[in-house]
Amino acid sequence: MRVALIDPSLFTLPYDAALAAGLQAEGHQVVLHGRAPGPDDNATDGAPLRASFYRVAGAPALARLPRAIRLGIKGLDHAWSMQALVRRLRRERPDVIHFQWLPLPVVDRRFLRRLRAVAPLVLTVHDTNPFNGNPTGGLQRVGAHKAFADFDRLIVHTEQGRARLLAHGEGKDRVTVLPHGLLGRASARACTDAMQGEITFLLFGKIKPYKGADLLIEAFARLDPALRAQARLRIVGKPYMDLSPLHDLARQRGVGDRVAIEPRFVCDSEVGGIFAPGVVACFPYREIEASGVLSLAITFGRPILASRLGGFIEAVQDGEHGLLVPPEDVDALSAAMTRLVADRRFTATCAARVLALTRSVPTWPEIARRTAELYASLPPASPPR
Repeated sequence: MRVALIDPSLFTLPYDAALAAGLQAEGHQVVLHGRAPGPDDNATDGAPLRASFYRVAGAPALARLPRAIRLGIKGLDHAWSMQALVRRLRRERPDVIHFQWLPLPVVDRRFLRRLRAVAPLVLTVHDTNPFNGNPTGGLQRVGAHKAFADFDRLIVHTEQGRARLLAHGEGKDRVTVLPHGLLGRASARACTDAMQGEITFLLFGKIKPYKGADLLIEAFARLDPALRAQARLRIVGKPYMDLSPLHDLARQRGVGDRVAIEPRFVCDSEVGGIFAPGVVACFPYREIEASGVLSLAITFGRPILASRLGGFIEAVQDGEHGLLVPPEDVDALSAAMTRLVADRRFTATCAARVLALTRSVPTWPEIARRTAELYASLPPASPPR
């Protein structure tokens, strides 16, 4: 089959690339449509990328303009890019058009109906609560759920996601659960360890409000000083929020010397070193559906501390692979951190059990095969209403 994958802003480039590679391995032709990759994007692993989005909005000169003006220009550029996508796909006639994201649903709907006349439409709903409640602009949430009606099938990664879509009125036959595969490649050396020495609590990935970095800092500050002296907190990733409140919180709570906030892009070759022995992968999220960073933690065999939400509930057994706590419960979060520092045998056992999960997570070829089966079941293209 000829598949057009659409991720205008490359929000989930690692996922896009892994799915594309799996589909290609199954003999399908895949083209990924999105913006031009920048220095903060990892490789697409050979998947053809057609950089057709945001050619104007991505110009470096626009960075000096006020944020409101930049967003306005990007919105206009998005509409122009979607129009160009319609023209291109009308010429190329793919067998299926698979969207990963709708950056601006209120605009996208005008073009989805025309694209549906070209080929069946599929949408992977990475966040059933759009953008996990933290869109770049308020307009991004407008019409997000209504746009689902323009697709022939919806894909989610968790049973929680499926339940949420059904609660919004989607039909059972329209929603398919396909798991999120593992990302990253573990090194040849053993990923488990005795968790001796200093423990590093790691919050990794894009730094956004819903990920609860503030909650993690506060919980860390509540550790008994003797235990806190045996641990550090590390927050690493490209920021999408003002970090000064996090620095202020760490300083005010007297833990600034044990908290490292590293606002930067991390290339693939560095990921293994970040998920090194002695690290506990932390996910104190306020909201989540599925997490690509969780797949990294599993790949590298790191014990997990997470909110009792979404994919964490379905992948992690509390007390077996780490600890799950109620969202936004700082006391419970701090108590879990206390146990992971104080009981090293428990923490090391969790690490070994997490690494064993790699054998149960479907491979990308398997995910691609199931995705292709979904494509094959789609109805033919339909004229716009």
